Formats: sequence, C-alpha cells, structure tokens
Amino acid sequence: MNIEPIAYFHSPLTSKFGIPRQAGIVRELRGQIVFESAYRNAEALRGLEAFDYLWLIWGFSENIGARGKEQGARSKGQGTTFSPTVRPPLLGGNERRGVWATRSPFRPNNLGLSSVRIERIEDGVIHVLGADLMDGTPIYDIKPYLEYVDSHTGVRSGFVDERKWQRLEVVMADELLAQFTKNDQQALLSLLAEDPRPQYHDDAQRVYGLPFAGRDVRFRVDGQRLEVVEVRTCT
Repeated sequence: MNIEPIAYFHSPLTSKFGIPRQAGIVRELRGQIVFESAYRNAEALRGLEAFDYLWLIWGFSENIGARGKEQGARSKGQGTTFSPTVRPPLLGGNERRGVWATRSPFRPNNLGLSSVRIERIEDGVIHVLGADLMDGTPIYDIKPYLEYVDSHTGVRSGFVDERKWQRLEVVMADELLAQFTKNDQQALLSLLAEDPRPQYHDDAQRVYGLPFAGRDVRFRVDGQRLEVVEVRTCT
C-alpha cells in the first residue's frame, strides 16, 4: 500500500532534539496543520469545529538512516532490518522493551499516532496545541477524537506506571526569555523542564542546543537544575 501526505505540520521545533516525548505533555506548544493543495477543501473540514481533539497519523520522516537501511535490504532481497526491542527514554535509555510495548519512533513502517487539541480552524489551516511533531512532519490522516470510545480511565500503562518523569527546574534570565514571543515563552520553558537530553547523558559541563522558533537555545544541566546560558539566532 502506498500512502501520500495529506498535509504537513508546522512547528517552532525544527529538529528531533527537544520534541516532547508524548503529545499533550507541553500543552502550550502551538502548531499548524497545512493541507496539500489536493486536500485543501473547506468542505473536508465541515463539522470539525465541534470537536476539541484530533488523532493524527503521521510519519517519522527524520528516521532516514534506519529507513534507508531497511529499503536497501529489501532491494537486495534481504528482508527488513526489524529490531524487536528498543530502549525507552523513561527507563533511562538502558533497559529494553519490545517495540510493540513502546511508542518508540523506530518502527517498521515509521508511523506515529498523536492526540492533539484543536485551538482553532482558520483559512483551511488547523491550529493545534500540544503536538509532539517537528516542523515539516508529513501527516497521512486525521480523525476526530471521541471521548466515549477513546478515553479509558483506571487502566494499566505498563512500565509507565512504574516510572515517573522528573521535571527539571529551569533557570533562564529575563533578557534571554524576552527574545521570544509571549506565546512561545511558556512552551519553551515547559520543553526545557521535560529535559530534552538523551537520558544516558549526565555531564554537568556539557552545553546542549535546542532549535526553537528560529533560535538556538543553549543550556546545561546539573542534577535537577537546567540553566539557559545563551540564545543564538539560527543561521
């Protein structure tokens, strides 16, 4: 089956680094769903304004290395390079779980599923909140979220029930924060508090860069404290 994008996602996050690990974690993070010309039809959106949430089916488009190896293996008649286990960040990046028991981006078909909140629909563009997609992500389908069948309470969530994500204390000088719009400031602080680093990194002197809204946010982490040391303009 061949599928093509119906839309692309626009976000202030222009790299994989710093993307929220799940949809809804950074509720202030804004994004836009912009349809391809073949699907840019107001009639296709009729009635969507009556829903609060959407399901997005999208592609992990930046997993080029793994996808390229898989396609190369197929062309040589070697089958796929399927990996049955992955290392979830919540487990520190050291423990393995079966890929079907995780939401890892490293999947045979590179498909993602996210629930996002509709902020508004304007000129055929769907503005959403809380997405875990980077800028330029292809979207393959959209479905409305239905509370009576999509929401389940009191259920088990595997290893997620055993581990709780530790948010960081974020320290950022006012003059650095002022380089961002009011809308982006809270989203940025929430992203940083979620600790964008790979979980096996623990170097208090290392400086990381998070591309966000056209700027490179430079920070270091010492224990549970994250300090933004510089904000550069992305070139």
